[in-house]
Amino acid sequence: YGEKNKMQNKNQVVIYGRHAVCAALNNRQRKIVRVMCLKENAAELKGQLSDNKIVIVERRELEKLLPRDAVHQGMAAIAEMLPGISLEELCEQARVNESACVLLLDQVTDPQNIGAIIRSCAAFNVLALVVQDKNSPQESGALLKAAAGTFELVPVCRVTNLSRAIDKLKKEGFWAVGMDGYATADVSTLPKDGKLAVVMGSEGAGMRRLVEESCDMTVRLPINPQVESLNVSTAAAVVLYEINRK
Repeated sequence: YGEKNKMQNKNQVVIYGRHAVCAALNNRQRKIVRVMCLKENAAELKGQLSDNKIVIVERRELEKLLPRDAVHQGMAAIAEMLPGISLEELCEQARVNESACVLLLDQVTDPQNIGAIIRSCAAFNVLALVVQDKNSPQESGALLKAAAGTFELVPVCRVTNLSRAIDKLKKEGFWAVGMDGYATADVSTLPKDGKLAVVMGSEGAGMRRLVEESCDMTVRLPINPQVESLNVSTAAAVVLYEINRK
């Protein structure tokens, strides 16, 4: 089990951690190749998939399959990556909702941060997460572990050009709002009805110029001026909470 390249192909992902594995098993769209688990965890998987897809392994065998110091909680699964949704499919879903929120990430590249952001998206009813394909990591075990099972709940839309995606959403009735620490407007001024496309840039660099110019407005979080910024996943949670609050 230590030969990772023989265990999976480029369209497969190793999922680890109890929440992430169990959520994947409960997702009908997720094709599970097999699940490796410790003997003491086998009973937990009984009835969730066919016995021939469950492989009992020793702890050292399981750990060879995973990143160093990965918290696997006694199980890991090899599965096909989820296909995600297209921008057009996202827009079709938004058309039947009078109010909807989508979150767009501009060059946020850390899998842990994206996983935590997806968890917030699930908590606050975000319709989908939109990322630029070449500047965002692919689905990975670390990302899914950070999402703690919620990756299965939030569709991810990968686009070639983020600015054009924003323009498309605006034509579909979305109000595009960029998060900028130097903005004059406060996040609390955002409308709570209608459709919002919230854009967040990477820590430090923020949004790229063309992406920011595509937004209808920019807003900031009212934080202590002695604190330069929040971690992007923390900021996303605060923004989505504020939008979700009636």
